[in-house]
Amino acid sequence: MPDSRTQPHRSPLPARLAEAPPESDAASHFPVRALERATGAKQVGGNAVRLQVEGPGTFDAWLDAIDGAERFVHFENYIVRDDRVGRAFRDALTAKARQGVPVRVLHDWVGCWATRRGYWKPFREAGVEVRAFNPPSLKDPFGLLQRDHRKLVCVDGRVAYVGGFCVGEEWAGGKGAPPWRDTGVEIRGPAATVAARAFETIWTRVGAPVDAEVRARRVRTVREGTTPVWIIQGIPWRSRVYRATQLVAASAKSRIWITDPYFVAPRPVAEALAAAAMDGVDVRILVPGHNNWPWVGSLSRGGYRFLLRAGVRIFEWQGPMIHAKTAVADSIWCRVGSSNLNAASLLGNWEIDVGILDRSLAEQLEATFLADLTLGVEIVLPRRVRQVRGLVLPDTQAAGEAPRQTSLEPPERLQDRLEHWRSPAAGRVGWRVADLVRAGSALGDAIAGHRTLGREDRAVLSTVSVGMLVAALLAAVFPRIVGWAFALLLGWLGIVVSVRVLVQVRRGRREEATLKSLDSHALPEDEPPLVAEGHDRYHPDDPGAGVEETTSTEPE
Repeated sequence: MPDSRTQPHRSPLPARLAEAPPESDAASHFPVRALERATGAKQVGGNAVRLQVEGPGTFDAWLDAIDGAERFVHFENYIVRDDRVGRAFRDALTAKARQGVPVRVLHDWVGCWATRRGYWKPFREAGVEVRAFNPPSLKDPFGLLQRDHRKLVCVDGRVAYVGGFCVGEEWAGGKGAPPWRDTGVEIRGPAATVAARAFETIWTRVGAPVDAEVRARRVRTVREGTTPVWIIQGIPWRSRVYRATQLVAASAKSRIWITDPYFVAPRPVAEALAAAAMDGVDVRILVPGHNNWPWVGSLSRGGYRFLLRAGVRIFEWQGPMIHAKTAVADSIWCRVGSSNLNAASLLGNWEIDVGILDRSLAEQLEATFLADLTLGVEIVLPRRVRQVRGLVLPDTQAAGEAPRQTSLEPPERLQDRLEHWRSPAAGRVGWRVADLVRAGSALGDAIAGHRTLGREDRAVLSTVSVGMLVAALLAAVFPRIVGWAFALLLGWLGIVVSVRVLVQVRRGRREEATLKSLDSHALPEDEPPLVAEGHDRYHPDDPGAGVEETTSTEPE
């Protein structure tokens, strides 16, 4: 890979970055308080943050931190492979556990479904606590819809690593294959302690809590730098990164550059980005041209037309796979983490991201983005659409940002169209099952007559209509089989929901009884409350509470 991408902090910044407003002006207009409300995370100052943009170096940093652990190691990842990379981390974690350091490993059951069970045996033999998040259960069939998609390493509450890197050979490369492009950050300072609390929160949801003697609240926090950070915990249905993206899009003055591997933005997020572009903000989105989940690439392309018409510029990366989940705004604020801009990630999963208010780091991320664009192809509207709408695209060839452009729509001639669909440069690999999923929005719009569908939506919608007719035919030919299948499914779900209702009723009654008991023992009016007003109390959904104003904390 080019050095400009693997070592962005050593490369001279492009001249375009000189157009950014002065730091004092940019910082003054940035909505810090509003961001705290949107993300549910308090600003934590006094940190040193370093960008990580390639797998081998990132994994070396993780392993070095684990080797130096003295109090605890918290290791959480969506995917942990049973390959040379996964075994290297297993060796490091088990060795540290044998030294008497508490080690906890949390992995997602779905993400690690292909990891053989024998891989985890040496962990347990060495005394490592290993837990799987949300394994399948007849008692909780809906649990499969909520995944632990976080990538987090915490060591001693003093250093933390957050980003998009999973544990597998894809991110390290090998056997002639280059590593995937990804991005993460190393955090040293008080925010690392907050990240450790975030691990404690989700660990407690899976089983017994972390032992009191090694909890992050006992860590003496030390200022390592001057960078303010937000540790953003994505919790199902809290939509924190969702709201933060909308807020940043509404507040940006000059630019918003986003890299996302599975970009299927919900309509409100797409509307926010489109509105920013129409107001003159330079909005760019970089996605993979060759997605490891091709059907997600199909879903992503379904939303291009609306954004392109608003003036958003979309690029498809032509390397092996770009897995980074980042956003940078106005050369002053950036987000790096595990959240993808799609509904499953923004609304359904557990995620962790880092918001950073720092010009130097934001400029490094912008330089990395521009370096990535050299391997990108810009997707543009057909010429006739641009002419009708009066859209003027910059000369990307002259700017040295993207060497090629390709039209969103395929050629008119059938032979050319077939060649287009077979071409890897088109960023498309043909029809996929998820094209049918994408048609849900198009179907609703077509039935309601909300808008004129683009060519790609019309093609997907026609496929869905054929599928619906086939399903209707099967139900007509085999009514008994289809009926029994639906009856069993609905019966199972009905039983599960009924049990949940009973559990909630009992829980509600217990809470009402507790409140009545507290009311009967109310404090006198002149007696102060047990917890002072403000944010000094600790809450599992706000692990940063009480940390941001403190340079050191005495052990409890």
